[in-house]
Amino acid sequence: MDLNSIKQKLQSHSPSVLGNEAFSKYAVLLPLIQKQNDIHVLFEVRSHKMRRQPGEICFPGGRMDAQDKTDKDTAIRETTEELGISTEQISDVFPLDFLVSPFGMMIYPHAGMIYHPESIQPNPSEVDEVFEVPLSFFLNHPPQVHYVHARMEPEQGFPYDLLPGGRNYDWRPRKMDELFYVYGDKVIWGLTARILTHFVELIGKEEG
Repeated sequence: MDLNSIKQKLQSHSPSVLGNEAFSKYAVLLPLIQKQNDIHVLFEVRSHKMRRQPGEICFPGGRMDAQDKTDKDTAIRETTEELGISTEQISDVFPLDFLVSPFGMMIYPHAGMIYHPESIQPNPSEVDEVFEVPLSFFLNHPPQVHYVHARMEPEQGFPYDLLPGGRNYDWRPRKMDELFYVYGDKVIWGLTARILTHFVELIGKEEG
């Protein structure tokens, strides 16, 4: 291989997240609705019949399918399926920063408006209930921050002899922050709280 062929390959490469082809890809929608003169955020409570995270609070969303041309399409499709609304009721959908989770997932969040929320009919196989929280609550109440500490544990048979220091290698423990919003009897946390916090910080930035 010569230098020119290396340069051509590098020039034609579009940077992405390293190893992303092995990640499961999901997209979600942070739904906004207008009520009187206020903007509210709509949330789902996952069905207790669900295998993963039953009863937890989340935004509409799910895994990207082959039929979806973009992550935005996934977010809209999943929202219509879970809330029982039409695509015409969803507009002004904009991307937020995507997340790479430590569990092999890439999540593409979006924010968008839902019109005629009174027509929402949640899919009972996925959603137990929906509820709304005034956006002003999140603008005026920062999340609680707590931490989870993770320790690195190499598998049995790990080749310590290939590391400087061998078994005494200094594995750095990891501290992950978990965000919590408490609104009445509802607790919003995890990826949903992280996406929500990013959205609130984004819209709260001073222009200029």
